[in-house]
Amino acid sequence: VQLQASGGGLVQAGGSLRLSCVASGNSVSISVMGWYRQAPGKQRELVATIAVGGSTNYADSVKGRFTISRDNAKNTVYLQMNSLKPEDTAVYYCNAVQTPRLKVYWGQGTQLTVSS
Repeated sequence: VQLQASGGGLVQAGGSLRLSCVASGNSVSISVMGWYRQAPGKQRELVATIAVGGSTNYADSVKGRFTISRDNAKNTVYLQMNSLKPEDTAVYYCNAVQTPRLKVYWGQGTQLTVSS
């Protein structure tokens, strides 16, 4: 499975941006897809995940501002980010978990910079 993320960039605080991640290759049986982020000097952290059935999970820091969605037919996961804050600045990584072995795949990361 290969994950290709896109959509990062530079945005002002309060602005919006949407990230996309397309899974290709042997993408059958991908159960959970999600987004993680890593800011300079910090550990990678969960942003949001979405299961194949649509159930979602969000980090407290993004609840109410970010929305994760998924198009199973296109093997694509999206992250709509609104009301962006400078502390959202990070490299955002797409993630996918494939059943039944729960193998984890990572995309290459896309940089989001939020200016104050």
